[in-house]
Amino acid sequence: MEKVYMDNASGSPVHPKVVEAMMPFFKEGFGNPSSLHQFGRITSDAIQAARTQVANLIHAKPNEITFTSSGTEANNFAIKGILASYKKKGNHIITTQIEHFSVLNPLKSLEKSGYVVTYLPVDKYGMVNPDDVKKAITPTTTMVSIMYANGEIGTIEPIKEIGTITKEKGIIFHTDAVAATGNIPIDVLDSHVDALSMSANQFNGPSGIGALYLREGVRILPFMEGGVQEGGRRAGTENIVGIVGMGKAAELAKLEMSQRIDKIQNLRNQLRDGILKNINHVYLNGHQTNRLPGNLSLCIEYIEGESVLLFLDMQGIAISSGSACTSRSLKASHVIMATSVDAALAQGTVLFSLGIDNSETDVKYVLEKLPPIVERLRQMSPLYNQKK
Repeated sequence: MEKVYMDNASGSPVHPKVVEAMMPFFKEGFGNPSSLHQFGRITSDAIQAARTQVANLIHAKPNEITFTSSGTEANNFAIKGILASYKKKGNHIITTQIEHFSVLNPLKSLEKSGYVVTYLPVDKYGMVNPDDVKKAITPTTTMVSIMYANGEIGTIEPIKEIGTITKEKGIIFHTDAVAATGNIPIDVLDSHVDALSMSANQFNGPSGIGALYLREGVRILPFMEGGVQEGGRRAGTENIVGIVGMGKAAELAKLEMSQRIDKIQNLRNQLRDGILKNINHVYLNGHQTNRLPGNLSLCIEYIEGESVLLFLDMQGIAISSGSACTSRSLKASHVIMATSVDAALAQGTVLFSLGIDNSETDVKYVLEKLPPIVERLRQMSPLYNQKK
């Protein structure tokens, strides 16, 4: 049986060159980076080299990168840490209805302690209007947190336009760029971003390591307290192996960005066109063109996305029915619902997220296996039989 992995939005396979870069630090590179002896200097130098590699990926300075355990931690750190540091300025935050739960849940917690949060709507493509951001700003607005691109539906947000507004107003702009970093070009200077969250496992690095970009001069209070690691921003002995892996993955992503985009986007378009041609009552989620290169989010009418996922899994094909963080909830995605998709149709959401290891053979295999699965599931649907 073929094995096809199209769930890169949940986590991408580690690049062989990343594994190669990490291996020495499983063996000889065990010194504590805070130690002054030669073993500590080796790992300390490796961390600084990785910090530079990650910074270069988004056009930042090395000292603006703080390593975390994940994109979720980076989001929590940015939101809670920055707001705590600017508490005297105000208590109002602006975000959108389609953010990841690692942004939405911290904001809900902050609401209980007196913060006011405005949740902006998005259009049918999942895109926020910069004018809505501008109109929502009040004298007490401290932060705007809007994702760079949505990992479920693929839509890339107008980050530069929003950043221009926040810069003019003197408001901190944070973006959850976990789905975007390493997959599309990002320039934090050009887009006027003050804080940006990222995760290595989204661009063929190891899991369990992420980073927060914080523009020089922006204040933040650490919530991991102890030692003085990461410039005093995040205490705890560093994940040396993970950091080295993230650095190498960032270097490769920057070097291969254009080739990766061309390849993945072409495969994604072949898959999209083949599905739309061979299966009726299928609808594309997210923006038609302004989207992540590997993202193909679809609503298949008259069936449930989880059923498609399970049947494809039996054929060796791995996909998702939405965000990995909510895949066990069996509820329609809040992202899909925010784009005004009918609730029944939203239950038929499937997400194919392609990566650098996918091939035309993979696409052909999926196009062979998916149509009969959909037809079989529809034959069991009373709604589909009524439609016929």
